[in-house]
Amino acid sequence: MSARYDVPEADAFTRAYWDAAAEGRLLIRRCGACGRAHHYPREFCPYCWSEDVTWETASGRATLYTWSVVHRNDLPPFGERTPYVAAVVDLAEGPRMATEVVGVRAEDLRAGTELWVAFREGVPVFGRG
Repeated sequence: MSARYDVPEADAFTRAYWDAAAEGRLLIRRCGACGRAHHYPREFCPYCWSEDVTWETASGRATLYTWSVVHRNDLPPFGERTPYVAAVVDLAEGPRMATEVVGVRAEDLRAGTELWVAFREGVPVFGRG
């Protein structure tokens, strides 16, 4: 088991997502039946249950939905990063995504703040671009 708690272990299905992130691309899934996008990656549409879903490269644009400043976290590597901003963003394509906001002072954040995806060690995070 990995000593890191910030990166899930990739499996055969999520490998495409993590490989794209390592290349600096954010992937989401889109349903061919109902047309809705979703994130986190699933093999079926969470809205209509269709299995006609494909990978799509997201624009990387998002708006801040909510956030919290974390001052204490004992799990590696989070303890070295405190304080940090854990957040939920609304991707331009529609889905909500849990993430971290980087490069923006917490006191400057407001709901609706425009953010852009960046990648830290193959993990999508969001900042002002």
